[in-house]
Amino acid sequence: MLGRKVVNRFGEDLTGKTFGVWGLAFKPNTDDMREAPARVLARELVSRGASLRVHDPVAMHEARRVLETDLADMPGGMDRVQFCDAQMDVLKDADALVIVTEWKVFRSPDFTQIRALLKTPVIIDGRNLYEPDAMAQAGIEYHAIGRSTAAH
Repeated sequence: MLGRKVVNRFGEDLTGKTFGVWGLAFKPNTDDMREAPARVLARELVSRGASLRVHDPVAMHEARRVLETDLADMPGGMDRVQFCDAQMDVLKDADALVIVTEWKVFRSPDFTQIRALLKTPVIIDGRNLYEPDAMAQAGIEYHAIGRSTAAH
């Protein structure tokens, strides 16, 4: 579903695009990657030519191990995934931020900094962490799941 939102906004061919991803684990407060939506998202975006900059507060080591397997059969595979130690580092030169896991640390970010770091101020939020009106006021194009979109 998140992959579809990205494609709807940026097109079928994502070659040359970079997406920041917050949250890799299946759920917050764990490093469990077994049924993690981030795995599906990574395969879909990488298969369409995108690069990813990813961060998770706990699951970085496990995510690297799992994604190495998940992306092994794809051209470019893990070469197109950069693991970032700090959550704001994923935004540098990214075309959009995709939020996959609702970690508490992602709930109240500095939206001015997000807008400044992203190439285009777009957030695709799979966890509905933010209010669409607040995003519009912050100058961020916001795509949530099952909610109307607030354009900037």
